[in-house]
Amino acid sequence: MVAQATLLLFGSFFVMLLAGVPISAGIGIASIFTALFSMDPAIFALTAAQRCFSGIDSFSLLALPFFSLGGNIMNKGGIAKRLVRLARLAVGKMPGYLAATNVLANMFFGAVSGSSVAATSAMGSIMAPLELDEGYDPNYSAAVNICSAPTGILIPPSGPLILYSITAGGVSVAALFMGGYLPGILMGLCVAGLAVFIAVKKGYKSSAVKDPDPAVKIIIDAVPSLLAVIIVMGGILAGFFTATEAGVVLCLYCGLLSILYREMTFKSFYNLLADTMESSATILFLIAASSIMSYVMSYSGIPAAISNALMSVSSNRYVILLIMNVFLLVMGMFLDLTPAVLIFTPIFLPITRSIGMSDVQFGIMLIMNLGIGSVTPPVGSCLFVGCGVGKVKIEGVTKYIVPLFAAMVVALFLVTFIPAIALCVPYLCGLVPSLGWTF
Repeated sequence: MVAQATLLLFGSFFVMLLAGVPISAGIGIASIFTALFSMDPAIFALTAAQRCFSGIDSFSLLALPFFSLGGNIMNKGGIAKRLVRLARLAVGKMPGYLAATNVLANMFFGAVSGSSVAATSAMGSIMAPLELDEGYDPNYSAAVNICSAPTGILIPPSGPLILYSITAGGVSVAALFMGGYLPGILMGLCVAGLAVFIAVKKGYKSSAVKDPDPAVKIIIDAVPSLLAVIIVMGGILAGFFTATEAGVVLCLYCGLLSILYREMTFKSFYNLLADTMESSATILFLIAASSIMSYVMSYSGIPAAISNALMSVSSNRYVILLIMNVFLLVMGMFLDLTPAVLIFTPIFLPITRSIGMSDVQFGIMLIMNLGIGSVTPPVGSCLFVGCGVGKVKIEGVTKYIVPLFAAMVVALFLVTFIPAIALCVPYLCGLVPSLGWTF
């Protein structure tokens, strides 16, 4: 019974995915198709409707459109350019310094916007012309931009971490946010280190180009943008506002900055609101459809069956986590981050709890896996956006993405097998009880 339900649910879902059916519709149709073979249709219809509404009836979900809008405002409001100048100053004159600047700028932008796709678009459009002027291979430049963008969903604030918190049943958003700092920085350092190594091999020299403004002015110009991080994270940790209210504060603050910078018109702001509404509606529809899938999986006993199957392979937690990581990396190639979080959290969270992994560490590991998946074909959102703004083809960037992908996986395994990397900062803030495995 369980095997049949599993085959029907995921088999029909991936068939529709390959057929080009939108993911949200595919999730809903696959769930309905499976339910018709395993439960009373009348009962399922009533319960499914209730699950749809209860799935999106959450105050915490309001954080997602607000953080999305905040990231869009930063992209168009002049904030991204100031962060790039600061990153360029911080990197100095090392070989391939523009590539390292791209990585650091993505980390800065991610620390304020929490969106890897927004970071890919913003930083790519700014950095690509600069790197082209200094003789960088456009494919190399685009690959570095694409592979460093996922740091934006780890370094808080982060929309995907909020989504995981809701899906996991209320894991502390503050703990997840604080837990994302070191993994995000680690991933950025791994990508930057390899990018500089490639730059040295390709003979890219340090630049003789000097910014016309002094260092003090560049820092002062960037301080208001970075202050957004302090306001948002400080307010959450101090208990002044929730993550949802922090999203509102971020929008207001970034909107004020964009007005002061005079780089946003009423028309562009209207377009930003329209884009945010469209993306938010898509996410809400995904969550509603995924609520039906979660109900069907629970009713059919699929999570427990997968857990038992995985635990039967080995009782060693490291082997289990290795298998889980490989599975998530592969699935990340075919699924966007949002539906993947909604689908795999209820499946794998009970397993990680049974082997003593903290919910916070699992959340960081899950988002890190799916973030890496966003740089790989065939569904990599960062890959397609990065190739678009860099005006290159996927075939060209692949030779550079492969080694950078390996560097990202190294960072992932370090976070997976060394709990303190994800739990150190939350532990010091009193948000998690320990730094390691629990039993």
